[in-house]
Amino acid sequence: MDRIAITGGAPLVGEIPISGAKNSAIKLMAASLLTDQPLRLTNMPRLADTRFLGKLLQRLGAQVIEMQMADGPETVLHTPEIVSALAPYDLVRQMRASFNVLGPLIARTGHAKVSLPGGCTIGARPVDMHLKALEALGAVIDLHEGYVYAQAPRGLKGATHRFPFPSVGATEHTLLAAVLAEGESVLENCACEPEIVDLADCLNAMGAKVAGAGTPTIRVKGVAKLHGATHAVVPDRIETGAFACAAAMAGGEVRLTKTRSDFVQTLLDKMIEAGVDVTTEPGSILIRRDIGKRLVGVDLTTDPYPGFATDLQAPFMALMTTAKGDSVIRETIFENRFMHVPELARLGADIKVHGGEAHVHGVESLNGAQVMATDLRASVSLVIAGLAAKGETVVNRVYHLDRGFERLEEKLGACGANVRREKGGESEMDA
Repeated sequence: MDRIAITGGAPLVGEIPISGAKNSAIKLMAASLLTDQPLRLTNMPRLADTRFLGKLLQRLGAQVIEMQMADGPETVLHTPEIVSALAPYDLVRQMRASFNVLGPLIARTGHAKVSLPGGCTIGARPVDMHLKALEALGAVIDLHEGYVYAQAPRGLKGATHRFPFPSVGATEHTLLAAVLAEGESVLENCACEPEIVDLADCLNAMGAKVAGAGTPTIRVKGVAKLHGATHAVVPDRIETGAFACAAAMAGGEVRLTKTRSDFVQTLLDKMIEAGVDVTTEPGSILIRRDIGKRLVGVDLTTDPYPGFATDLQAPFMALMTTAKGDSVIRETIFENRFMHVPELARLGADIKVHGGEAHVHGVESLNGAQVMATDLRASVSLVIAGLAAKGETVVNRVYHLDRGFERLEEKLGACGANVRREKGGESEMDA
């Protein structure tokens, strides 16, 4: 498996175009199972996760065609019929979000057998909320030998259901099932992330009747059939935030294009508080920091959107490692999301973890070292830290990065970063 080597110290100057949102694209791909007509997705990211899901959808009966158009990458998904309602472990295990094919399969065929996704390195992340919501819609569910067996032979029925926690995945999964349920569904305590709005917009373009996406209460009037549509994937707010942190860490001046500042306003506010110069314009964000100017430590707490995104906690922590003074970072979403701390410590960071809090004491500088990516969002924090570290930093297990960041080294390299991909790092089997 590849690894990424960074020689730190070079300021970043230039533009970085932001790709379509991974967390939106994979749910939009699952939506293609709901219709026998083609769904065309524009601004599609080309990632390991989208490739994994594409393989699973093909097994279920979808035709998946990737194209590079003049204005960006597109994917056309067409499922004339479901040829199999089985999503096996060997495919579902590769990407947790592939579990979300369960709802569309039940909604369209009345039955499904989908592997449980298994454990996750950043916490338990149980699928109980998904299953309880599907049961509320009338699905009969049985768990056996690591698989979910689901049936709704007379179709799903609209219902009122309240989520115990505003889970993004459970909200999206329930939407994917409810659009074809008979009658009206009222979903309460929903997550409000932009990716949920994007999914609802796509489903409505396909003929669904979804109202209230982006608020805690979503109403869905079920329809008998959906049709094809063309839909543009929203910009990736996590990639936006990660590159904003990278530009601030390295110093210089970087314009992030093809993005939306309102998606990451909470992060930008914290960056401004730390001393970063941030200018927003429609479709772009300009990040400036004098390479000789040291930032100051600021505290943050992760929260559901529009709060500080848990997926940006690790990149921001990397930024705080060389800030003047102390910062306290509180993680409230996932119970095991500080696995990047020991790796940042290998670069010289001074971080102490106490339960759900990480106390960061800023140091004058970091020093390059061999480090290991532990999960997708943690891995990019090591790249960000490496941009400012003295000497060379080598990030192993970059298959984590490839799951969610498109052409990372190419985008950073175009702005002057000394970063390269090398062959011969640890393989996934070594993980």
